[in-house]
Amino acid sequence: MSMTFQAYLEEKVAFVESHLVAGLEKEGVPVNLYESMKYSLLAGGKRLRPVLVLATLEALGQPIERGIPYAVALEMIHTYSLIHDDLPAMDDDDLRRGKPTNHKVYGEATAILAGDALLTRAFGYIAESYQQHPDVKPATIVNLITELSKRAGAPGMVGGQMADIEGEGQALSLEQLEYIHLHKTGDLLVASLLGGGYLAEASEDQLRALHDYAVKIGLAFQIQDDILNVEGDAALLGKAVGSDGERQKATYPSLLGLEQSKKLLRQLIEDAKTLITEAGMGNSALIPLADYVMARNK
Repeated sequence: MSMTFQAYLEEKVAFVESHLVAGLEKEGVPVNLYESMKYSLLAGGKRLRPVLVLATLEALGQPIERGIPYAVALEMIHTYSLIHDDLPAMDDDDLRRGKPTNHKVYGEATAILAGDALLTRAFGYIAESYQQHPDVKPATIVNLITELSKRAGAPGMVGGQMADIEGEGQALSLEQLEYIHLHKTGDLLVASLLGGGYLAEASEDQLRALHDYAVKIGLAFQIQDDILNVEGDAALLGKAVGSDGERQKATYPSLLGLEQSKKLLRQLIEDAKTLITEAGMGNSALIPLADYVMARNK
């Protein structure tokens, strides 16, 4: 990953992070609940989903400011999912991004409610923010909320999480593993790209390319996660390495082996870049963003 792209990424992440707290409701919210929500929302991370929204708008020649409310909402939903993932009933993690997980700081009950509050706030924030926006049509707002609710809900991320839990300790097929990752990880990435496309009033062909690109990088993202869980640096990851093996979770390395997993990862990234190039967005940040998914070390 070039320093030029690293600078681009840092600039966009800082831009997104400068808007996160403004999206939270504070008035009338119990202090402990508000602090719990803010703690996890501001805990850092790659901010890949909101950056994808902004990069898509840029790729289609539209101002990135238009994407901020949707980008913030996406990060709220992603954050809620991480808070709940870390709970004892789920992955039972003590650390997230090198910091104590939400329930370790605020307790399990508050962590659950903070996740609930972030999820519901996300949809209200999209509606409130875009209702008065001169460049966003009512039909676009409906598309954003419909797409995100589907991708974050039972047919999407939550369904993928359920399949992941049911698959623990089981001998899963490659098809079953792909289902988990297409939904658990991939669907919010699809929502990111399509949301940017809707906000930019992309054509049907462009939306199709953005969807397929998102599917490719979503699978690639999870394969790289699986690889890092085998051979990553715990200090960089901010969490323990080898936990998948200890929990007997099916992963790409466990099914395909490490080298074949890396080969599949490279193929998915090349296919994703080809899709974007053929759709006329080859000069955009979506190309190095795909490389970033493969090259990241945390």
